[in-house]
Amino acid sequence: MFILVILFIIIPIAELYVIVKVAQNTGVFNSILLLVLVSFIGAWLVRAQGLGIIRKIKSQLIRGQIPNKELVDGGLVLFAGALMLTPGFLTDAFGLLLLFPLSRPIFRSLVLSRFRYKSSIFEDSQNNESKNNNSRNSFFFYRNDQGRIVDLNAEHDSENFPPELEDD
Repeated sequence: MFILVILFIIIPIAELYVIVKVAQNTGVFNSILLLVLVSFIGAWLVRAQGLGIIRKIKSQLIRGQIPNKELVDGGLVLFAGALMLTPGFLTDAFGLLLLFPLSRPIFRSLVLSRFRYKSSIFEDSQNNESKNNNSRNSFFFYRNDQGRIVDLNAEHDSENFPPELEDD
């Protein structure tokens, strides 16, 4: 609830305040021109960064690696694009922070730590809950029993569905 208040009330009021202050100092036409210019530059940066991330994801998939970091970066660039298209100087500044490769690792670590906190799949393997991963509050609804992965959502189905992965 508090996050919704921030998103829909506080941020637009802060954006309007900053836009009015910039318009008072530079003029209305100049501030509108600056907002449009920053949006175009942001769209160009989102495209450039997005294509670079897609190339990295393709190369890692070709090598047989899972592109964890690049997928999170892709989500951050997508979010930055949405922020850059939103009119306002504050959202544009935050969007630019997400676009720059030097500041993006900070936000990536925040996102990954949030997923690790929310999901028991990333917990320490010594923890009994992460060994069985029976928690319905976790991000994944799978149980790991000595090399077998069993879908808990389909335990009531037949023996052959879903297929199980087993160690050789």
